[in-house]
Amino acid sequence: MAEIIDGKGLAEKIKQDLCVRATEFEKKSGRKVGLAVIRVGNDPASAVYVSNKIKACERCNIRSFSFCFDEATSQSALIDLVHKLNKDPDVDGILVQLPLPKHIDERAVLSEILPQKDADGFHAVNAGKLFLGEKGGAVACTPRGIIELIKSTGVSISGKHAVVVGRSNIVGKPVAALLLQNDATVTVCHSRTQNLKEITSLADILVVAVGKSNFITADMVKPGAVVIDVGMNRGADGLCGDVDFNGVKEVAGYITPVPGGVGPMTVAMLLCNTVDGANNE
Repeated sequence: MAEIIDGKGLAEKIKQDLCVRATEFEKKSGRKVGLAVIRVGNDPASAVYVSNKIKACERCNIRSFSFCFDEATSQSALIDLVHKLNKDPDVDGILVQLPLPKHIDERAVLSEILPQKDADGFHAVNAGKLFLGEKGGAVACTPRGIIELIKSTGVSISGKHAVVVGRSNIVGKPVAALLLQNDATVTVCHSRTQNLKEITSLADILVVAVGKSNFITADMVKPGAVVIDVGMNRGADGLCGDVDFNGVKEVAGYITPVPGGVGPMTVAMLLCNTVDGANNE
């Protein structure tokens, strides 16, 4: 039976430390750390995510600036706001809640955020620093949180075979890079991978981010493996991950639940990136 990795509990510990750091920054600078959150449209899930991030800011002594745009807002209007926030000395981090409406080019908007204010870690400059192993860039929040979750188990990443299922720019690719930096041997699988089960069954560390409910089953997991489920899928029975939790927990050594695993850590890492940016770390 796997040990459940408590992402919510770990995130709370990190937020407590962030509150101390944010308060120290305020005493030193005379202002609060500031995070600007931009949302476009009325997507219910996005509204909940933004609300959660603003509440987390309040708890960590971080000032939040919230901007909500109508669905029909133009790309140029969004970029104008980003430019304004880039110049605002009270703003240390900028987050554009995704997805954006189809008429707006996400990459075009995100690329206008100054790399040092890129709270999500999506800017090409920060992604480049990650893949080159350079310090000083914001790391994508979910991958950064995943590494912390793995380390919290006490299992050393160094020398382990890590398999990442999914190759997105937001999770799959950056988490593979972080695992490499931590000296794992990394295999990245995707929709064109053949013999997926054979590969995942070899993983000491298995990270799954494909957006398909219960995609990974118990027979695809190595006994004792650390399994990180990034999926957040809504089904008839509520939220579920990309991993068949009930089946896989009987085989794995450690596993993240959905919800309560990766999600809370993503928000915590967003705040970490913002505080790091304020301190130019």
